[in-house]
Amino acid sequence: MSTILAIETSTELASAALLHQGELIARESAGAQTHSDSILPMIQQLLAEAGIPLSRCDALAFGVGPGSFTGVRTACGVVQGLAFGIDRPVVPVVTLEAAAQACRAAHPDVAEVLPILDARMGEVYWARYRAGDDGGWDMLAEPALSAAGQVGTAGKPVACGNGLAVYAAHFTPDFCAGEFAAAYPQFMPHARHVASLGLFHFAQGRALPAQEAQPLYLRNKVALTTAEREQRDALKGAA
Repeated sequence: MSTILAIETSTELASAALLHQGELIARESAGAQTHSDSILPMIQQLLAEAGIPLSRCDALAFGVGPGSFTGVRTACGVVQGLAFGIDRPVVPVVTLEAAAQACRAAHPDVAEVLPILDARMGEVYWARYRAGDDGGWDMLAEPALSAAGQVGTAGKPVACGNGLAVYAAHFTPDFCAGEFAAAYPQFMPHARHVASLGLFHFAQGRALPAQEAQPLYLRNKVALTTAEREQRDALKGAA
């Protein structure tokens, strides 16, 4: 079985995982000043625990986004640097798919998942996936950025991600009788799920040369201007 090193830094939690000889070990860190401060020490700890050098890895998987601009740049830059050093390919994993994988890990029978992640500025990142027969995911709706109230919930899928909690007012409280079959705000992208998806994508031949690794951005703007904030607040006051 291939050995996959994975990192995920698109949210407030930085995580790293190593899938080696069928066993998965992981580390995570919250509250570090920057993810770049914590991710490399976690990688070193994982390799030391497994007793292997970085060069034993067959590929490096990473959360490609969408998510924090700084976070996805950090993940991309770290895996590029490490992959160049050992001449290994990289495997980009969409963070929304990783959130869906987190949901399936806890609920193996889930068939259709709608991950909803907080994108700030009153918006969310979301996509829609159906569990494939081969262990992967079939994409039903591509990753998108929209207002929380514009998320496509037809068909009552299982929903997950912190967007459910951050924008709870936009979603029906009674999930079983409302938009969703079930809702799990706690299921978020994590390196352990990036690793398992990375292994799957690697086996499917979806790895890339390190120089082709690029973050997945759905938004070009990271902050509202003062005028835009005032307009937003005025609209909220009129609502």
